[in-house]
Amino acid sequence: MTNSYKDKPWFKFLSNKYVWVLLFFATWMIFLDNYSYFDHRFLDHQINELNDNKKYYLEEINKDKQSIKQLKNPEQIEKYAREKYYMKKDSEDIYIIEYEGDTIQKVNKQ
Repeated sequence: MTNSYKDKPWFKFLSNKYVWVLLFFATWMIFLDNYSYFDHRFLDHQINELNDNKKYYLEEINKDKQSIKQLKNPEQIEKYAREKYYMKKDSEDIYIIEYEGDTIQKVNKQ
């Protein structure tokens, strides 16, 4: 009676050439190929980021379109110029009130 490892089922399974070919193919496709699993995960992540950027920029475009639509009104143009660029009429005085959290603190150099 021989008790060799050649009679074991795992040895028969691992000595099959088709198993080795399948293992080599799986390893190649998962790790080494140009279209490997890891490359696909990386590219899918980039696609998701780009789709998020696309949504953000489309929202910003819609906001800008609304702003442009509002600025076609002369009263809105005057309001925008007064708020954004501190423009005033000759007979007016402008007072700019700054709160603590609105400005960047200047560092005193000694």
